[in-house]
Amino acid sequence: MSDIRIVVAGAAGRMGQTLIRTIGETKGCIVSGALEAPGNPDLGQDAGTLAGLKPLGLALTDDPLPLIAKADALVDFTTPKVSVELAALCAQARIVDVIGTTGCSADDDAKIRAAARHATIIKSGSMSMGINLLAALVRRAAKALPEFDIEIVEMHHRRKVDAPSGTALLLGQAAAESRGIALGDKAVRARDGHTGARPDDAIGFASLRGGTVIGEHEVIFAGASERIVLSHVAEDRSIFAHGAVAAAKWGQGKKPGLYAMADVLGLSD
Repeated sequence: MSDIRIVVAGAAGRMGQTLIRTIGETKGCIVSGALEAPGNPDLGQDAGTLAGLKPLGLALTDDPLPLIAKADALVDFTTPKVSVELAALCAQARIVDVIGTTGCSADDDAKIRAAARHATIIKSGSMSMGINLLAALVRRAAKALPEFDIEIVEMHHRRKVDAPSGTALLLGQAAAESRGIALGDKAVRARDGHTGARPDDAIGFASLRGGTVIGEHEVIFAGASERIVLSHVAEDRSIFAHGAVAAAKWGQGKKPGLYAMADVLGLSD
């Protein structure tokens, strides 16, 4: 079997460089293209050199079409606007699209779902295998403890631009679905001043930003006289890259559709 050819979007960024190194370490996978935004100062540089490896003979480019045309998969940790555009191109080429981008709007998600009619798309608020296992545990706990209040606390590095994090929302969605409620109706994202008593069915979020924290998440189930805390700490960005590459491999040969990391890990209900 030939190697899976993977294009890395956002290849000059920290996550992109981590992906290039991870793909290079993964048996059966190769980096076949490195994509960046127009005007990026690293355009034209060798993707391997930029990631601290030996030269790969692949220059960073801002033209996705020739890369996607010769690829088996694309891994995308960029911005919502770019992810929507790349999903449409992956749909045209009928290749696997792994999306780790967070902060997508409802309209962005609708466009990605439309692209998934023709492409195998794996999208998740976190590509971490541990986080997705945590989400499965949150789902079970939320169902088993219907009277417990749920609060989600997350912390990331000072450069993160969206809040709550995609991972926090993934965890909140798992809890909401388990209880048969709509997260958009029950989420409480900020508290300030005289807020009144906490609604029984609320799911609270608190976002902390600072330093170089890669990602820390706690899901607190607070009941009468007892509290359960389920948590995950990301110690290295490579955990997201390993999950994304596993998703790219899993997606080969799958029918078009929108999948999640829970599907990749066999955790779907």
